[in-house]
Amino acid sequence: MRETPRPRETTADSGPGLPQRSPGRAFAHTGADGSGTPHRSDGRPPHTPRGARRTDLAGHPGTTPPVPGWPAPLVSGSGYVFGALGLLAVVFALITWQVAVEGPLLRLDERVGAKLFERGPAGLTQVFSDLGGMAVAMPVLTCALAYALWRRALRLAVYAALTMAAVPALVIPLKVTTARQGPLTEAVNYYPSGHTATAAVAYGATVLVLLALPRPAWLREASWPRAWMMPVAAILLTTATGIGLVLHGYHWPLDVLASWCLGPLVLAPLWWVSCRSRRRSSG
Repeated sequence: MRETPRPRETTADSGPGLPQRSPGRAFAHTGADGSGTPHRSDGRPPHTPRGARRTDLAGHPGTTPPVPGWPAPLVSGSGYVFGALGLLAVVFALITWQVAVEGPLLRLDERVGAKLFERGPAGLTQVFSDLGGMAVAMPVLTCALAYALWRRALRLAVYAALTMAAVPALVIPLKVTTARQGPLTEAVNYYPSGHTATAAVAYGATVLVLLALPRPAWLREASWPRAWMMPVAAILLTTATGIGLVLHGYHWPLDVLASWCLGPLVLAPLWWVSCRSRRRSSG
């Protein structure tokens, strides 16, 4: 005897012809509770990296740790900069103390300097020495200040000008106080090196001003010069100035080394202003 087929069960929400869900199945577009959420029905977190991303405080998707790229302290650089400035301040204070009391470091400096004087091509060392003169370094900074004023960055230009004015205000009292005799002359007031400090601050301030200002469109599209080339150029010019002064016999090595330490310390306030201007421009 043939069995008659059993009729399909119906519910109040579905008609007799609609397919029913099978128990334990997961659908891509319906949740377990029938809420219609586009996630799995079992409520477990999805296994895809995008679905597992956490959100930030504003509700936007974050990034899956570990985040690729440089660490945050290295990107900001503030901690490293302040640490380097503190080290330079300690070295500068140590050199100044040894020069003032005519300590053993001063006598070692004189012995080393005597072996370095008048070494190398005289014409080249003279050119290097002139890089720290007001006739060479100041026009470079003046062009940067003019560009800042043209871009209406008055505050940045004022800070850069005050930074340059701080060089004689700091160097001249130190020269008079220490009254160190020059290497190949009977004259005094040679510590620290004014030419080296002028080169460090003038070229460094120029770089900080230019980096803080938005570049023109034609310069942004050009492949040269790169932003990192400007700090490298400033460091090379300042280094060449100091080497030329020592090899030509204008200054003792410690005179130049002290000004190399003093330059970044004088530039620190301008660096802080430059960073704020750069963040404001990018924002």
